[in-house]
Amino acid sequence: MPASIDYYFSPSSPWTYLGHARFHALAKRAGAAVHMRPVDYGKVFPVSGGLPVKARPLQRQAYRMLELKRWSTHLGMPLTLEPTFFPVASNDACKMIIAAQAHGTEAAMQCAGAVMRACWAEQQNIADRAVLAACADGAGLPGAALAAGLDDPALNTQFEAFTAEAIARQVFGAPTYVVNDELFWGQDRLDFLARALA
Repeated sequence: MPASIDYYFSPSSPWTYLGHARFHALAKRAGAAVHMRPVDYGKVFPVSGGLPVKARPLQRQAYRMLELKRWSTHLGMPLTLEPTFFPVASNDACKMIIAAQAHGTEAAMQCAGAVMRACWAEQQNIADRAVLAACADGAGLPGAALAAGLDDPALNTQFEAFTAEAIARQVFGAPTYVVNDELFWGQDRLDFLARALA
């Protein structure tokens, strides 16, 4: 039976962006099924001890910037350390990714990657539905139709369900990968995830 990975993330997380393509490739190599779970970390943080970036102590904010620069250089990935549109409301982006899953996980993973690049490499506003539509188009999806459906209550219900599920499973940061109820937090834990799948 193929392995299964529950993928809890936020498209507004730079760490999710830095790990997304590597995680996607890892899951493919392992033949693992990915279950995408975009989450509202604005609801996760208050119950898990997390703080928004600007509310963290200054030394933690400074070290975050240092580590982001290190990882961007190490991976050869473009990353804007202080994007024009950050912090950014990501609820619509999450719902766009949920809606994209109707076209298959591969398409939704491509769409998620495009949304993250828009935020972290291209300095675009992922709270803008026109930007989201363009991201979906770039992933080969009907962007305008997906953007037009973002007010569908079913999408919000699913988004809230994923968030509640994350809290119940003790997820506290993004990205988090779960295999057989074992949590792997952070793109720097992908090696351990690979071992769990081997």
